[in-house]
Amino acid sequence: MSPSPDKRTSGNPATQADINLTVKQQREQKRQEKLAEYQKQIARRKRSKLVWWVVGSTAALAVVAVVVASFALAPAPAPSYQAGNTTGREIQGVETFQNRSDHVQGAVTYEQTPPAGGPHNPYWLNCGVYTEPQQNENAVHSLEHGAIWITYDPERVDAAGIDALKAVMPSSYAILSPYPGMDTPVAVSAWNHQLKVDDPTDPRIGEFFTEYWRSQNAPEPNAACSGAIDGPGKA
Repeated sequence: MSPSPDKRTSGNPATQADINLTVKQQREQKRQEKLAEYQKQIARRKRSKLVWWVVGSTAALAVVAVVVASFALAPAPAPSYQAGNTTGREIQGVETFQNRSDHVQGAVTYEQTPPAGGPHNPYWLNCGVYTEPQQNENAVHSLEHGAIWITYDPERVDAAGIDALKAVMPSSYAILSPYPGMDTPVAVSAWNHQLKVDDPTDPRIGEFFTEYWRSQNAPEPNAACSGAIDGPGKA
């Protein structure tokens, strides 16, 4: 039988002992090299797992931050009111009128400023926020459908006041527009009802909406407030 490739032999016992020691050293060296390589692989795997964990954690935190920011920065939802909630209760400062509701062509001279009802154009003003004054005749037709028209004097109501008025508006059946030359900073009008106030944050504005928004006492309470005329400055 021939000796194994990594095992040398010698007839001299002393020389054979040296050979055996050398073979053992070589084997130990190979074993240490394999062990070192294995340890390197383990270390690489640990580093890779750590990197992916850091990346995954960072991505997860980023997603959470985006979600939190979306909630924090999202605009407040529009307030809601119950349609036809008219109870007949008295709100301090609200005036009540009796107006005709016929359709006419051309300009109309109204008894109230801003108008709170009366003859009006056959086409209504689409509800929404406007940055420019609107035609009385179209806005009054919207009041006939149960909308509420918030008007403000642009010389006496600043941007913060306008934001306060927007905050009380529901998502439909409401109009906001400037109205220069009023005798009060803010007027809130429904069909045959009107409230004039000095402060855009006056809580009675919200009470007015609660009582008169889409009132069943309007001449056409279930008619649309869109699909007709977009006035100038529609936001």
